Amino acid sequence: MNVAATITASDATDERQLRIDLAAAFRLAARAGWHEAVANHFSAAVSADGRQFLVNPRWRHFGLIRASDLLLLDADDKEIMKRPDAPDPSAWSIHSAIHRHVPHARVALHLHPPYATALAGLKDPSIKPIDQNTARFYNRMAIDLSFGGIATEESEGERIAATIGNHSAVMMGNHGVTVVAPTVAEAFDNIYYLERAAQTMVLAYSTGQPLSVMSDDIAEQTAAEWDAYKGASFAHFDEMKRILDREDPSYAD
Repeated sequence: MNVAATITASDATDERQLRIDLAAAFRLAARAGWHEAVANHFSAAVSADGRQFLVNPRWRHFGLIRASDLLLLDADDKEIMKRPDAPDPSAWSIHSAIHRHVPHARVALHLHPPYATALAGLKDPSIKPIDQNTARFYNRMAIDLSFGGIATEESEGERIAATIGNHSAVMMGNHGVTVVAPTVAEAFDNIYYLERAAQTMVLAYSTGQPLSVMSDDIAEQTAAEWDAYKGASFAHFDEMKRILDREDPSYAD
């Protein structure tokens, strides 16, 4: 299928900006040390139904990805894996399933960042509400404890997508994390705070002292209050792009 042919001229500007934003997210993830070699993958829906989406090319380092490098795929086109420009098998498995089944996941970032992945290796990988950052994810994070190996099989991607449900993140036991959002800016802000929350959890656990966990009411109130700061997600991402524009604007090429 010629995916590009199904994108109208009026969509071209939006797709161009989406490419730039997603490329920026890759570069920023590499700078933050959240990437893992040439693995991990981000995607962003281009079409209204979400089935046509951008994803990083196979085994390209996050720190070098440019807007023009991103692949435009169709989530229903299984023949893609037989072609020379096929994406990483786990990228296809996870992101095609998400864009087929999770309409609110316009953007999906899958990573193995150090602290979140450390939590994913615990018997209880949940993030407890012990400060305002950890409380951000109270009742907003799904947990998948059914790891079945590197996610190259279709069934693995289908299960991960089903686990997300209406949540904004999923802690993938023995694996890593995935965050989803309507925009790249919101998804980037989610993974930033998720890794910060995981770092807080790991450091708190390392003291050996009991955690001071918020009551359910206070945790939910704090999580809800984050919604009032939605604009900060866009400001955060815009500021980070300004840093990239100053230091290495090649991501937008």
